[in-house]
Amino acid sequence: MLTAINLWNPHTGLPITAIVVTAFLLGMVHGITPDEHTWPITFSYAIGAYSTQGGLRAGLSFSFAFTVQRAVVSELAYMALAKWMENPRLDALVYIAVGIAMFAAGWYIRSMGRVFHVHGLKTVHHHEDFEPMRDISPWMAMGHGFIAGWGFGAFAVIIYTVLAPSMNSVWLGWVPGAFFGLGTMTIQASAGALFGHWMAKAHIPPAMAKNVAKSTASATLLYGGMAFSLAGILSLVFPGLENIVWISPLHVHNLHTIGIGFVLVAFTVLIVGVGSLIRSMRKAKSLVARH
Repeated sequence: MLTAINLWNPHTGLPITAIVVTAFLLGMVHGITPDEHTWPITFSYAIGAYSTQGGLRAGLSFSFAFTVQRAVVSELAYMALAKWMENPRLDALVYIAVGIAMFAAGWYIRSMGRVFHVHGLKTVHHHEDFEPMRDISPWMAMGHGFIAGWGFGAFAVIIYTVLAPSMNSVWLGWVPGAFFGLGTMTIQASAGALFGHWMAKAHIPPAMAKNVAKSTASATLLYGGMAFSLAGILSLVFPGLENIVWISPLHVHNLHTIGIGFVLVAFTVLIVGVGSLIRSMRKAKSLVARH
Protein backbone atom coordinates (compact mmCIF):
# COMPACT_ATOMS: atom_id res chain seq x y z
CA MET A 1 0.00 0.00 0.00
CA LEU A 2 2.85 2.37 0.81
CA THR A 3 4.11 2.22 -2.77
CA ALA A 4 0.69 3.50 -3.91
CA ILE A 5 0.93 6.70 -1.85
CA ASN A 6 1.77 9.57 -4.17
CA LEU A 7 1.20 12.98 -2.64
CA TRP A 8 2.34 14.91 -5.70
CA ASN A 9 0.19 13.33 -8.38
CA PRO A 10 -2.09 10.57 -7.08
CA HIS A 11 -4.05 8.62 -9.68
CA THR A 12 -7.62 7.43 -9.80
CA GLY A 13 -8.67 3.90 -8.93
CA LEU A 14 -6.76 3.66 -5.63
CA PRO A 15 -8.06 1.27 -2.96
CA ILE A 16 -10.06 2.96 -0.22
CA THR A 17 -7.32 2.56 2.38
CA ALA A 18 -4.80 4.28 0.11
CA ILE A 19 -7.31 7.07 -0.62
CA VAL A 20 -7.84 7.71 3.10
CA VAL A 21 -4.10 7.72 3.87
CA THR A 22 -3.36 9.94 0.87
CA ALA A 23 -6.09 12.41 1.83
CA PHE A 24 -4.92 12.59 5.45
CA LEU A 25 -1.26 13.09 4.51
CA LEU A 26 -2.20 15.73 1.94
CA GLY A 27 -4.13 17.49 4.70
CA MET A 28 -1.04 17.48 6.90
CA VAL A 29 1.05 18.93 4.05
CA HIS A 30 -1.68 21.54 3.54
CA GLY A 31 -1.50 22.41 7.24
CA ILE A 32 2.29 22.70 7.28
CA THR A 33 2.95 24.60 4.06
CA PRO A 34 2.30 28.37 3.71
CA ASP A 35 -1.34 28.27 2.65
CA GLU A 36 -3.25 31.55 2.57
CA HIS A 37 -6.44 29.85 3.75
CA THR A 38 -4.97 28.44 6.98
CA TRP A 39 -1.95 30.16 8.50
CA PRO A 40 -3.14 33.80 8.59
CA ILE A 41 -6.35 32.80 10.37
CA THR A 42 -4.82 30.24 12.73
CA PHE A 43 -2.02 32.64 13.66
CA SER A 44 -4.45 35.48 14.39
CA TYR A 45 -6.82 33.53 16.60
CA ALA A 46 -4.19 31.42 18.34
CA ILE A 47 -2.07 34.44 19.27
CA GLY A 48 -5.20 36.28 20.39
CA ALA A 49 -6.14 33.38 22.66
CA TYR A 50 -2.88 33.97 24.67
CA SER A 51 -2.83 30.45 26.19
CA THR A 52 -2.01 26.90 25.13
CA GLN A 53 -5.59 25.77 25.67
CA GLY A 54 -7.00 28.84 23.93
CA GLY A 55 -4.66 28.43 20.97
CA LEU A 56 -5.56 24.76 20.68
CA ARG A 57 -9.25 25.64 20.80
CA ALA A 58 -8.76 28.26 18.08
CA GLY A 59 -6.94 25.79 15.83
CA LEU A 60 -9.57 23.11 16.41
CA SER A 61 -12.47 25.52 15.83
CA PHE A 62 -11.07 26.75 12.54
CA SER A 63 -10.09 23.28 11.34
CA PHE A 64 -13.38 21.65 12.36
CA ALA A 65 -15.43 24.00 10.19
CA PHE A 66 -12.87 23.63 7.39
CA THR A 67 -13.19 19.83 7.65
CA VAL A 68 -16.98 19.93 7.48
CA GLN A 69 -16.85 22.11 4.36
CA ARG A 70 -14.33 19.84 2.63
CA ALA A 71 -16.37 16.74 3.47
CA VAL A 72 -19.54 18.31 2.03
CA VAL A 73 -17.89 19.33 -1.24
CA SER A 74 -16.08 16.00 -1.47
CA GLU A 75 -19.50 14.31 -1.43
CA LEU A 76 -20.74 16.72 -4.09
CA ALA A 77 -17.64 15.97 -6.17
CA TYR A 78 -18.38 12.23 -6.01
CA MET A 79 -21.84 12.98 -7.40
CA ALA A 80 -20.28 15.22 -10.10
CA LEU A 81 -22.02 18.25 -8.59
CA ALA A 82 -18.91 20.31 -7.79
CA LYS A 83 -17.78 21.26 -11.31
CA TRP A 84 -18.72 24.88 -10.62
CA MET A 85 -15.89 25.04 -8.07
CA GLU A 86 -13.39 24.91 -10.92
CA ASN A 87 -14.46 28.40 -11.98
CA PRO A 88 -11.21 30.44 -11.96
CA ARG A 89 -13.04 33.37 -10.35
CA LEU A 90 -14.01 31.33 -7.30
CA ASP A 91 -10.70 31.88 -5.50
CA ALA A 92 -11.01 35.64 -6.06
CA LEU A 93 -14.47 35.63 -4.51
CA VAL A 94 -13.22 33.52 -1.60
CA TYR A 95 -10.38 36.01 -1.04
CA ILE A 96 -12.92 38.82 -0.81
CA ALA A 97 -15.21 36.87 1.53
CA VAL A 98 -12.32 35.83 3.77
CA GLY A 99 -10.96 39.38 3.74
CA ILE A 100 -14.31 40.86 4.78
CA ALA A 101 -14.66 38.27 7.56
CA MET A 102 -11.11 38.93 8.79
CA PHE A 103 -11.58 42.69 8.76
CA ALA A 104 -14.92 42.41 10.58
CA ALA A 105 -13.35 40.18 13.26
CA GLY A 106 -10.41 42.55 13.73
CA TRP A 107 -12.79 45.49 14.00
CA TYR A 108 -14.94 43.59 16.51
CA ILE A 109 -11.94 42.83 18.71
CA ARG A 110 -10.91 46.50 18.77
CA SER A 111 -14.40 47.94 19.14
CA MET A 112 -14.67 47.93 22.94
CA GLY A 113 -13.57 46.31 26.18
CA ARG A 114 -11.50 47.00 29.26
CA VAL A 115 -7.74 46.77 29.33
CA PHE A 116 -5.23 46.66 32.14
CA HIS A 117 -1.58 47.22 32.79
CA VAL A 118 0.60 46.66 35.78
CA HIS A 119 1.38 49.69 37.88
CA GLY A 120 3.68 48.81 40.72
CA LEU A 121 2.06 45.88 42.48
CA LYS A 122 -1.46 46.88 41.48
CA THR A 123 -3.50 46.33 38.33
CA VAL A 124 -5.08 49.54 37.08
CA HIS A 125 -6.97 50.78 34.03
CA HIS A 126 -5.15 52.97 31.56
CA HIS A 127 -6.58 53.97 28.19
CA GLU A 128 -3.30 55.23 26.75
CA ASP A 129 -1.33 51.98 26.94
CA PHE A 130 -3.36 49.65 24.72
CA GLU A 131 -6.61 50.09 22.87
CA PRO A 132 -9.68 48.47 24.47
CA MET A 133 -10.15 44.97 23.11
CA ARG A 134 -12.91 42.37 23.11
CA ASP A 135 -12.33 38.67 23.78
CA ILE A 136 -12.10 36.47 20.70
CA SER A 137 -14.86 33.93 20.18
CA PRO A 138 -14.15 30.43 18.78
CA TRP A 139 -17.22 30.95 16.59
CA MET A 140 -15.27 33.53 14.61
CA ALA A 141 -12.58 30.97 13.81
CA MET A 142 -15.24 28.45 12.81
CA GLY A 143 -16.85 30.96 10.46
CA HIS A 144 -13.49 31.68 8.88
CA GLY A 145 -12.75 27.98 8.52
CA PHE A 146 -15.96 27.32 6.63
CA ILE A 147 -15.48 30.30 4.31
CA ALA A 148 -11.79 29.58 3.65
CA GLY A 149 -12.58 25.98 2.74
CA TRP A 150 -14.16 27.08 -0.52
CA GLY A 151 -10.78 28.07 -1.92
CA PHE A 152 -9.86 25.90 -4.92
CA GLY A 153 -6.17 25.15 -5.14
CA ALA A 154 -3.93 22.18 -5.93
CA PHE A 155 -5.08 20.20 -2.91
CA ALA A 156 -8.76 20.75 -3.73
CA VAL A 157 -8.16 19.61 -7.32
CA ILE A 158 -6.75 16.30 -6.06
CA ILE A 159 -9.50 15.74 -3.50
CA TYR A 160 -12.41 16.66 -5.78
CA THR A 161 -11.24 15.28 -9.13
CA VAL A 162 -9.15 12.24 -8.14
CA LEU A 163 -9.79 10.92 -4.63
CA ALA A 164 -13.51 11.59 -4.11
CA PRO A 165 -14.58 10.14 -7.51
CA SER A 166 -12.53 7.01 -6.70
CA MET A 167 -14.70 6.06 -3.74
CA ASN A 168 -16.92 3.08 -4.53
CA SER A 169 -20.12 4.29 -2.89
CA VAL A 170 -22.16 7.48 -2.69
CA TRP A 171 -22.20 6.94 1.07
CA LEU A 172 -18.42 7.32 1.18
CA GLY A 173 -17.91 10.28 -1.14
CA TRP A 174 -17.36 12.60 1.82
CA VAL A 175 -14.50 10.53 3.27
CA PRO A 176 -11.52 12.00 1.30
CA GLY A 177 -12.56 15.56 2.12
CA ALA A 178 -13.09 14.70 5.78
CA PHE A 179 -9.72 13.00 6.16
CA PHE A 180 -8.02 15.83 4.30
CA GLY A 181 -9.59 18.21 6.84
CA LEU A 182 -8.51 16.00 9.74
CA GLY A 183 -4.94 16.04 8.46
CA THR A 184 -5.06 19.82 8.29
CA MET A 185 -6.62 19.90 11.76
CA THR A 186 -3.78 17.82 13.21
CA ILE A 187 -1.24 20.44 12.16
CA GLN A 188 -3.28 23.59 12.66
CA ALA A 189 -4.51 22.63 16.13
CA SER A 190 -0.93 21.82 17.16
CA ALA A 191 0.30 25.11 15.70
CA GLY A 192 -2.46 26.98 17.49
CA ALA A 193 -1.49 25.41 20.80
CA LEU A 194 2.17 26.31 20.22
CA PHE A 195 1.32 29.93 19.32
CA GLY A 196 -0.88 30.24 22.39
CA HIS A 197 1.73 28.59 24.62
CA TRP A 198 4.45 30.90 23.35
CA MET A 199 2.27 33.92 24.02
CA ALA A 200 1.47 32.69 27.54
CA LYS A 201 5.21 32.30 28.27
CA ALA A 202 6.09 35.86 27.26
CA HIS A 203 8.23 37.52 29.92
CA ILE A 204 5.62 40.14 30.80
CA PRO A 205 2.76 40.17 33.33
CA PRO A 206 -0.25 38.03 32.30
CA ALA A 207 -2.59 41.02 32.01
CA MET A 208 -0.12 42.77 29.73
CA ALA A 209 0.40 39.61 27.67
CA LYS A 210 -3.35 39.47 27.15
CA ASN A 211 -3.32 42.99 25.74
CA VAL A 212 -0.34 42.25 23.50
CA ALA A 213 -2.08 39.12 22.18
CA LYS A 214 -5.33 40.89 21.37
CA SER A 215 -3.54 43.84 19.81
CA THR A 216 -1.55 41.50 17.55
CA ALA A 217 -4.61 39.48 16.60
CA SER A 218 -6.71 42.51 15.75
CA ALA A 219 -3.96 44.11 13.65
CA THR A 220 -3.35 40.86 11.77
CA LEU A 221 -7.05 40.42 11.04
CA LEU A 222 -7.65 44.04 10.09
CA TYR A 223 -4.74 44.58 7.74
CA GLY A 224 -4.68 40.98 6.55
CA GLY A 225 -8.38 41.29 5.76
CA MET A 226 -7.77 44.38 3.67
CA ALA A 227 -4.96 42.59 1.81
CA PHE A 228 -7.17 39.57 1.07
CA SER A 229 -10.05 41.71 -0.17
CA LEU A 230 -7.72 43.79 -2.35
CA ALA A 231 -6.18 40.61 -3.80
CA GLY A 232 -9.64 39.28 -4.59
CA ILE A 233 -10.79 42.48 -6.26
CA LEU A 234 -7.59 42.73 -8.33
CA SER A 235 -7.97 39.08 -9.36
CA LEU A 236 -11.49 39.77 -10.61
CA VAL A 237 -10.41 42.87 -12.52
CA PHE A 238 -7.22 41.23 -13.84
CA PRO A 239 -8.05 37.52 -14.21
CA GLY A 240 -4.48 36.63 -15.15
CA LEU A 241 -3.10 37.81 -11.81
CA GLU A 242 -3.44 34.41 -10.13
CA ASN A 243 -1.47 32.83 -12.98
CA ILE A 244 1.61 34.93 -12.23
CA VAL A 245 3.74 32.45 -10.31
CA TRP A 246 7.34 31.47 -9.71
CA ILE A 247 7.98 27.76 -10.18
CA SER A 248 10.27 26.29 -7.54
CA PRO A 249 12.07 22.93 -7.84
CA LEU A 250 10.17 21.56 -4.84
CA HIS A 251 7.49 19.05 -5.83
CA VAL A 252 5.35 19.90 -2.79
CA HIS A 253 2.01 21.58 -3.28
CA ASN A 254 1.98 25.18 -1.96
CA LEU A 255 5.78 25.26 -2.32
CA HIS A 256 6.07 24.41 -6.03
CA THR A 257 4.19 27.41 -7.39
CA ILE A 258 4.82 30.66 -5.51
CA GLY A 259 2.17 33.23 -6.32
CA ILE A 260 -0.44 35.51 -4.85
CA GLY A 261 -1.32 33.03 -2.09
CA PHE A 262 2.25 32.95 -0.81
CA VAL A 263 2.40 36.75 -0.91
CA LEU A 264 -0.78 36.96 1.20
CA VAL A 265 0.65 34.56 3.79
CA ALA A 266 3.95 36.42 3.97
CA PHE A 267 2.29 39.82 4.27
CA THR A 268 -0.37 38.82 6.78
CA VAL A 269 1.66 36.58 9.07
CA LEU A 270 5.26 37.76 8.75
CA ILE A 271 4.91 41.48 8.06
CA VAL A 272 1.67 42.40 9.83
CA GLY A 273 1.37 39.64 12.43
CA VAL A 274 4.97 39.26 13.56
CA GLY A 275 5.64 42.97 13.09
CA SER A 276 2.66 43.91 15.27
CA LEU A 277 3.68 41.32 17.87
CA ILE A 278 7.22 42.72 18.10
CA ARG A 279 5.97 46.31 18.43
CA SER A 280 3.39 45.36 21.08
CA MET A 281 5.93 43.34 23.05
CA ARG A 282 8.39 46.25 23.06
CA LYS A 283 5.64 48.60 24.18
CA ALA A 284 4.59 46.23 26.96
CA LYS A 285 8.13 45.70 28.23
CA SER A 286 8.72 49.45 28.16
CA LEU A 287 5.58 50.02 30.27
CA VAL A 288 6.62 47.32 32.73
CA ALA A 289 10.10 48.84 33.01
CA ARG A 290 8.61 52.29 33.72
CA HIS A 291 6.41 50.97 36.49
